[in-house]
Amino acid sequence: MKAIPLACVLSLTLAAGTSFGQGQVKAGDEALGALPYDMFERPQACATCHVDIARQYEQAMMSQAYTHHWDEIEYFELALPHAEKEPKVAGVKAGCNGCHAPLAFLAGDIPPKRPSENTRANESVSCDLCHTITGFAGDTPFNYNYIVSPGKVKYGPRPGLVSPHHETRESPFLRSAEFCGTCHNEKSPFGVWVKATHLEWKEGPHGKAGIVCQDCHMPKAPGRSARMGEELPDVRQHLFHGAHDPGKLAGVIEVRIHPEVREAEPGETVKLTATVVNAKAGHKVPSGSAEERMLWLHVEAIDSKGKVYHLPVDAKGFAGEEYTIASATALAYQDIGDIKGVPNFPGLLRDGSYPHLAPGDRIFRLPYFDPKGRQTIAQWNTASLGTDYRLAPLAAVNETFTFKLPQNIPPGPVTVRATVYYSRLVSSVAEFLRVPADESQEILINSHETRFTVLP
Repeated sequence: MKAIPLACVLSLTLAAGTSFGQGQVKAGDEALGALPYDMFERPQACATCHVDIARQYEQAMMSQAYTHHWDEIEYFELALPHAEKEPKVAGVKAGCNGCHAPLAFLAGDIPPKRPSENTRANESVSCDLCHTITGFAGDTPFNYNYIVSPGKVKYGPRPGLVSPHHETRESPFLRSAEFCGTCHNEKSPFGVWVKATHLEWKEGPHGKAGIVCQDCHMPKAPGRSARMGEELPDVRQHLFHGAHDPGKLAGVIEVRIHPEVREAEPGETVKLTATVVNAKAGHKVPSGSAEERMLWLHVEAIDSKGKVYHLPVDAKGFAGEEYTIASATALAYQDIGDIKGVPNFPGLLRDGSYPHLAPGDRIFRLPYFDPKGRQTIAQWNTASLGTDYRLAPLAAVNETFTFKLPQNIPPGPVTVRATVYYSRLVSSVAEFLRVPADESQEILINSHETRFTVLP
């Protein structure tokens, strides 16, 4: 990132409707090493007054952005060694920490020690980091281009609050989606948008309606923001619940399936249509680390005697569709072998292996490709993107399934079940890198059944 003149930074910050205090006047890569650790308060200090908020935050991924097991493995076993051997991606050695361990990045503690060393990098995205951000540099929030001004002034979403410990100022910026976008948009060293959750929101119906990230991930509830504070009707709950929260995942995608006919004879063909809807999320699903997510539709029919028939999706014929239809043999992620120095590494199963994933299932994904055109889960090594076949907010897609009834299928009711499953990390990658199983487990999102009858 090019250096940003101070006057420009001030102008941008004030234009965003925020206050500018003393401290950092740099953003993004220019802020590396600009602020020592001791300029930021520890979360434990905040917790003495903001008790409920602190307890919520401790359970959220925001407090684990650096210490979470997969984040540790991805950084120390993939990103860091890759940065040290490949000049094109050298910046990720520090850059990953701009959002995963911001205090370490700002202090120039690069690379931070592993979480087991219990340094201040473990504070991840801390209270004092977020509540001293005053704006961002440039036209678009991305790649940790936040501007932070640590000190006695803490910024919050409401005016007129008084604290015995610090000065409090209202910051409209903290109420904005752009605040979140400083880390939830990311460009790779190749100039590719590899995270665009904020941009997806902005282009979608929620953004146009003014429903911001905080409305879903920090809902309001009556309560006190501090133990000595007055009761308020609308305290933002610091839940930050997303892809690692079972309640947030439950029902985020809806599915309904129906047959073209309600009666059929053996040997005939029954066409079924499944409608899949992104009913809850204000961004595409999967979003964020889309390169490593799995979201798929599995359809099976059960005849009157209990025999199960897997139904593969009907191909639509669009470019790149092969990446959206599950395969038991397709390989990908060969750059993991390059990074780890494994000679002649063939790759790993592109779609992993799950109890309810079968060849022919529809996968909703955005493939990421490395400079050699191979599918990758290394977002920093992404040089191009494939066809975006994810689910847009409040949008539906229809998938069809053609069931050629066997001649010997027994008469009676046939139940057809359509189920949507999700996994945070492709299981083959998780197994190879020894990531704890909870990161790659199959998660039931939603299911629906329909029936038709086979005539005698």
